[in-house]
Amino acid sequence: MKIKSVLLFLMVSISVFSQKIEEKIQSKKLNDERTFSVITPASYESNPTKKYPVLVLLDGEYLADPFSGILKYGNYWDDLPEMIIVAVNQNYGETRFNDSNYGEDGLPADSGAKFFEFIGFELLPYVQQKYRTLPFRMIAGHDTTAGFLNFYLYKDDPIFNAFISLAPEMATAMEDRIADRLAKIQKPIFYYHATSTGDLEEIQEKTKKLDDVAKDIKNPNMIYRYDVFKNTSHYSLVAEAIPSAMYFIFNGYQPISKLEFNEKILKLDKGYAQYLIDKYDYIEKKIGIKMQPRMSDFKAIEAAILKNKAYDEFQLLAEYSDKQYPKTMLGTYQRGMYFEKTGDSKRAAKEYMRAYTQEPIGDLTKDYLLDRAEALKGKKDEPKVEEVPTDTPAEPVPTEEPKKDE
Repeated sequence: MKIKSVLLFLMVSISVFSQKIEEKIQSKKLNDERTFSVITPASYESNPTKKYPVLVLLDGEYLADPFSGILKYGNYWDDLPEMIIVAVNQNYGETRFNDSNYGEDGLPADSGAKFFEFIGFELLPYVQQKYRTLPFRMIAGHDTTAGFLNFYLYKDDPIFNAFISLAPEMATAMEDRIADRLAKIQKPIFYYHATSTGDLEEIQEKTKKLDDVAKDIKNPNMIYRYDVFKNTSHYSLVAEAIPSAMYFIFNGYQPISKLEFNEKILKLDKGYAQYLIDKYDYIEKKIGIKMQPRMSDFKAIEAAILKNKAYDEFQLLAEYSDKQYPKTMLGTYQRGMYFEKTGDSKRAAKEYMRAYTQEPIGDLTKDYLLDRAEALKGKKDEPKVEEVPTDTPAEPVPTEEPKKDE
């Protein structure tokens, strides 16, 4: 327990794992200077080619630390990707209300319209030019600012890919307009909103009204979640909603767990290799992160193939491995497994011998595959009875360095 406590302390230490940079812009839209903080992730300096999703936080003064903390914790376990946080300073009070101003028609007006354009035309371009960013952008806010961020969803092509609306104070007809936009949106959009049983009654009523319509929308581009937390107030619900929102948006990013292995993969009749391909295709197309599949996920799929004796699946898995790790022996090993399990010992041995000219990867070494080839020499061709793995996949164990995305 002492070791775990020390690890958790280190994970949430901003000074150790990230850098907070104070920035300011002389805004032409606002005719004023605006300040904000940029929090870069742990690997930003050590991995100079890596790019990151962007999370814009309205009410950045008090939302930056809780968001940063859960992101560090999630990335430590490889459950959440690293990202660049842009925390907009709104001074806790009058500034945030001016920034969120809207008219009787329920649309940004006066100072609110100027702030709306400041975010899209000045803040985001500045961050994109100065920092290494991916096109995947998120925005989050609380009560007044949570309502305001929904205005970006009104556009036909929203500049944000994910919306986190915590206890939103909505403008006129906003719940109806959001539902209409979610039904018609033409690109993948993650939409998360939350309230609590102790929240303001108007917020509970409007978020429920939105949910009553949104939960029945059949638009494949809409990825939607609504939480109602019990025994929390308008302010304390934020602490529960942040991890819920982040794990909702990045659901599927995580390595294959024992639960996913047992409840989803093993229950498939076929398509184990395709499951892995689809998982990383989803991460790239919906979440905007292109990354090499984890070796632990390859091992999980291998275990599923062996448990279900679906040896033909090794062929597709090997093709995928060759694309993802082209200079390594991973695909060679999987093709060798296919021939070995289907009883073609000669071709299996020949395949394993190819490892001599390839790079090791994970726990696959040249000696291991060459020994495997040697053991097959002179064997009669016949299907091999497979020993069923008993302990796969193991839960991932973090190393000192967080998992790197490409």
